[in-house]
Amino acid sequence: MGIKGLTKLLADNAPNSMKENKFESYFGRKIAIDASMSIYQFLIVVGRTGMETLTNEAGEVTSHLQGMFNRTIRLLEAGIKPAYVFDGQPPDLKKQELAKRYSKREDATKELSTAVEEGDKEAIEKFSKRTVKVTKQHNEDCKRLLRLMGVPVIEAPCEAEAQCAALCKDDKVYAVASEDMDSLTFGAPRFLRHLMDPSSKKIPVMEFEISKVLEGLKLSMDQFIDLCILSGCDYCESIKGVGGLTALKMIRQYGCIETMLENINKERYQIPEDWPYEEARRLFKEPNVSLDVPELKWTPPDEEGIVNFLVNENGFNKDRVTKAIEKIKAAKTKSSQGRLESFFKPMANTSATPLKRKETGDKASKVVATSKKSKPAGGKKK
Repeated sequence: MGIKGLTKLLADNAPNSMKENKFESYFGRKIAIDASMSIYQFLIVVGRTGMETLTNEAGEVTSHLQGMFNRTIRLLEAGIKPAYVFDGQPPDLKKQELAKRYSKREDATKELSTAVEEGDKEAIEKFSKRTVKVTKQHNEDCKRLLRLMGVPVIEAPCEAEAQCAALCKDDKVYAVASEDMDSLTFGAPRFLRHLMDPSSKKIPVMEFEISKVLEGLKLSMDQFIDLCILSGCDYCESIKGVGGLTALKMIRQYGCIETMLENINKERYQIPEDWPYEEARRLFKEPNVSLDVPELKWTPPDEEGIVNFLVNENGFNKDRVTKAIEKIKAAKTKSSQGRLESFFKPMANTSATPLKRKETGDKASKVVATSKKSKPAGGKKK
């Protein structure tokens, strides 16, 4: 879920904290990517039509492999150096949110069954996507593929986004890429949305800077964390009737949640029973992350390993995979060139454009791997 309504709140109240960039403007940049969020997107979008998904001959879903393979190649071809971070064990406080998601998937499964019986194609399309879940096997598949591609894989002890933010704060990467806005709540200096967008929409990359977020909202980092908790986060319920704008007004007026709770109208705003906002705050300020991550290295691809995994085990088209491997090799040679900032004094980024309401940007990547039996990569649909 991330932080409810934060993008709109920033667009309205701290517009200078966000800017649109071209995908290619991140040439030479090391980017920490929330892997699970990307895999979830691929499972929903790549090769899916209603209940049909891409599979190999054993009937195992391969949409995540095709999406990860294609999108990572596109990043590498743009000279971007991706490092994928995978979730570890979720904190206890998040179990309630995870239980809600499980319940919603169960409800969606029932709705999907009804839609299938009634032959309602629109409902089938809608509810089939709501039943999608990233499994341990999906994660392991993608870790294996990325390592074969020579791309760094980091396994977080807890939340991937918190680990991404720690890498960015430690200057191991330039920015964090995800779709959930709580990367900013964890203190990531720079945060990117839409870098990993797998759809065909022409969406530019949206970059946020936490220093400009705080400046625009006129808040300290501690106050920003309290704002995010009040707006709605994964760790605890929010106060009914308090959205992003009301939360901002309250934090500006009272300074922190404690003072707000002492002064607000308890009849108008009902505080959740046993509201663990203090623990939520601690998780954002002191997350469980590894501070001893080895130096990130991008190595040549294991050509034989990629062919064996994608072609022999998952039915991808060998010619297309072989051509894709050549792209990886060429891209890694290209990305070894440094950005101009490495040699000259930093200059203003002229590729950035003011925030626009309409969608603009780069073209989505083309499919590079297909099954032996049909055009989509990863095998047949089921």
